[in-house]
Formats: sequence, C-alpha cells, structure tokens
Amino acid sequence: MSDKDCLFCKIITGEIPSEKVYEDDTTYAFKDINPKAKVHVLVVPREHYANVAELAAADPQQLAHMAQVAQNIADKEFHGAFRLIFNTGIDAGQTVFHVHAHVLTGEKLDE
Repeated sequence: MSDKDCLFCKIITGEIPSEKVYEDDTTYAFKDINPKAKVHVLVVPREHYANVAELAAADPQQLAHMAQVAQNIADKEFHGAFRLIFNTGIDAGQTVFHVHAHVLTGEKLDE
C-alpha cells in the first residue's frame, strides 16, 4: 500500500525522479539529495510504513532485508563498513514519514 501524498511513495513509483542505487520487489534505494557522507543512500520499503518501529512490528523480515541491502551497498562502495540510521519522529529529525534507512559509507566516518 502506498500513500498518494508521500514523497517517497512518489519516488518509488517514478512520479518524482531519483538516482536509483538498488531495487527489487520489496525495496528501493536511492542517493540522498543532501549527502552527509561520500556515499549517502536511502533504503526504503515499497510498502508505506511511517517509521522503523511500525515496520518492525508489521514486517520484521522487510526490516532485515533493508539491513542486508545496506550491507550490499557498503560492500560495493567501501569494503563493507557503514553507518545505518533511522530517524523516528519529528524530534529525532524525521522529515519524511515513510520509513527509510540512511546508509552512510564510502569513507571513514567520525564517531
């Protein structure tokens, strides 16, 4: 199910362009337009969930798959090392309410 007003749902369907990094039947990954590292990719489920807690409760296998997609991106871009971030809620910095993992890699990251 998608949300017709959701920015990431529109990206997934191609209504809004993105720089695709990966896609399969359940997951889509694309470059962040405001990167915080040499490689900054957003990994999103095609199904609309508001945040990572909602996704974990409804479909833990999808959450695990997203982590594997992140690992595959890091393996390809930077010898497997990566940071995986989920912002959950306005106060945590979430601005798009379609769960998304930020994959940061491509260089040594500060703590």
